[in-house]
Amino acid sequence: MQGLMQDYPLTLPHIFHRAEKLFPASRISTATHAGMERISYAEWAERTRRLGGALDVLEISESGRVGTFAWNTARHLELYFAAPCSERVLHTLNIRLFPEQIAYVVNHAEDEVIFVDRSLMAVLWPLVDRLETVRHFVVMNDGKGDIPDDPRILDYELLLSESKPIEFHVDDEWRAAAMCYTSGTTGNPKGVVYSHRSTFLHSLGINTADALAICEADVLMPIVPMFHANAWGTPYAGVFAGADFVMPGPDLSSHAIVNLFERERVTISVGVPTIWMALVPLLDSHDLSSVRTINSGGSAVPVALSELYREKVGVPLYQGWGMTEISPVGSLAWVKKTLKDLPVDELVEIRAKQGLPLPGVDARIVDVETGQELPWDGTVFGELQVRGPWIASAYYKDTSGEDRFTPDGWLRTGDVATIDKEGYIHLVDRTKDVIKSGGEWISSVDLENEIMAHPAVLEAAVIGVHHPKWQERPLACVVSKDENLSRDDVIDFLRPRVAKWWVPDDVVFVDEIPKTSVGKFSKKDLRARFSNYQLPNA
Repeated sequence: MQGLMQDYPLTLPHIFHRAEKLFPASRISTATHAGMERISYAEWAERTRRLGGALDVLEISESGRVGTFAWNTARHLELYFAAPCSERVLHTLNIRLFPEQIAYVVNHAEDEVIFVDRSLMAVLWPLVDRLETVRHFVVMNDGKGDIPDDPRILDYELLLSESKPIEFHVDDEWRAAAMCYTSGTTGNPKGVVYSHRSTFLHSLGINTADALAICEADVLMPIVPMFHANAWGTPYAGVFAGADFVMPGPDLSSHAIVNLFERERVTISVGVPTIWMALVPLLDSHDLSSVRTINSGGSAVPVALSELYREKVGVPLYQGWGMTEISPVGSLAWVKKTLKDLPVDELVEIRAKQGLPLPGVDARIVDVETGQELPWDGTVFGELQVRGPWIASAYYKDTSGEDRFTPDGWLRTGDVATIDKEGYIHLVDRTKDVIKSGGEWISSVDLENEIMAHPAVLEAAVIGVHHPKWQERPLACVVSKDENLSRDDVIDFLRPRVAKWWVPDDVVFVDEIPKTSVGKFSKKDLRARFSNYQLPNA
């Protein structure tokens, strides 16, 4: 038909060229052991082009996998673009996986080179003889750590200085741009491949006005690691917008993070709830008035924590939700204009939800056992399923996860949720964590949020344990701030806040809640620890 627009591939070189031409003065600042390293977008673009040339020098094959084992730094951001823009595939390796899992994903992806921060060599190098396809290890000097004497090891800066900058051009938007592996809580991690098209569209989706809305005037600090689901897509989205970056580097201590917020005048940041919990004692003594948006994901944000940030920082912690398979953001919380005049307690409840699906994402909930689609009434909960242009339809070289995808093209997320009439998603559990007691479902996440509202509770995780009559009953595992906090204190605090039959049968106090490689509560470890726990009166 005459008059149709010409075809234009949605590829990452467009994002790179846009940043290079329009925002050369924007800055990328990286926290190092020696202080802050700062470069402009213009300098970053030149280095990224040289890095593309270096991949040619190293003879990395077309579509060859380029592994990274690194913190959030400007160098890592160079790799984010040099690999896919030179028609290779970026593969971010999760440094927090178990050693055997790291070796598995490197070999499964067939990485040809790994770019590794010097401070992480001690973690990676013991695995070197198990990495079957890696020909080169390029060390990025972040200040600390021993470098073995081995001919396979190259210096990043020397490699760039000896390489010529290249032009970036990718015609096929369906070409693989990056890949990331799930955290592998059960079985081997599974690989998810992101195309240029999906990454481009995801960047637009999270930059819409009612999502993260990253803009050129922002100072963006991604605290969520660049090796975890590609830092929720913010490296690409931030460059797309031309925002300044603050990269926290290897020091993720509370004092280091809060000082970066204050000194660099950060306006927008993303991270997991454990980060935001750890900052709370420091909020009164630091100026975070520059912040306009803080987004939290990875696990549910306790309502009390979100409201504490609203009171002390001026903005609440808004939640988001996503998965590696979703590139990774699927929904973000914000308050519709038609709801802004609701009573304060109702607004708090809205902000506590995982939000509305991003433009381009379809969502539904279905009965866990029958697969029947359920109504959006905010009460009935079922498995959350999604589909959209940046959502995976299969795993890389792995058919064991085929049951995660429905015959009609939806991803079975494994999350249990409600969706209310306004379209807000509220996660109540994982399908493997939801507690079924006497034929009724109990949300462990909701119970955890209520328990963590107690001023003497630091963290809480709830698991189901065997009960001879009710099949399962909740057991609360609590980390206390006050050694005088008792089981009865927790139970009495909960009674007016939840349904009677939701109240845990017992409370155990633990030194810490075990975490997964991405900072989520590891309920698998708790279930193993308390597998033979005898509930009172059971």
